[in-house]
Amino acid sequence: MTTASDLNVSRETFEKLELLERELRRWQAIKNLVGPATLTQIWDRHIVDSLQLLDLAPDAGTWLDLGSGAGFPGLVLAIAGAERGLNVHLVESNSRKCAFLRHIARLTGVSATIHETRLETVVPTFVGKADVVSARALASLAMLLDWTAPLLKAGTIGLFPKGRDAETELTEARKKWTFAAEILPSLTDSEARILRITSIESHS
Repeated sequence: MTTASDLNVSRETFEKLELLERELRRWQAIKNLVGPATLTQIWDRHIVDSLQLLDLAPDAGTWLDLGSGAGFPGLVLAIAGAERGLNVHLVESNSRKCAFLRHIARLTGVSATIHETRLETVVPTFVGKADVVSARALASLAMLLDWTAPLLKAGTIGLFPKGRDAETELTEARKKWTFAAEILPSLTDSEARILRITSIESHS
């Protein structure tokens, strides 16, 4: 059983993460928020996988999470980052998922703003304002860079969890973009990687 000490978080934070888990299971039966096969691995597959991003940007004040889905990583980051004053913005166009995000944000009292709209309408408003932008299981790196380039050019750090095809996605993205990339190991999957992207410029 996962404990607060396992995750190196406070008891209060852990209780809120437990609440997220319970509510996800309750809503899942009706709303189908995550892949059914992942329900037996909510802590490792979703919560811990999301939580590891927090340590990769310890000084972030404003975090923009794109395609937040059921709140991974955005809600987890908002909960775990609350004690350090992290302000998280979650962008999700699916109304039922947004209802869940608002429900959890309300129950936990965390600083999470939910934007129920397409990410293309939100990204321009955060240029020069977001310290970090993240997206988990949303799109290929090339597409993510197309969407987030204005943010990254203004100094925002991109944190994009990827699977075993991370190197292939990097190669494909470099056909259009020049950027600095750190390839970081995932704590929850030996084949997964986290891409930390900065200093982006278009070839054209």
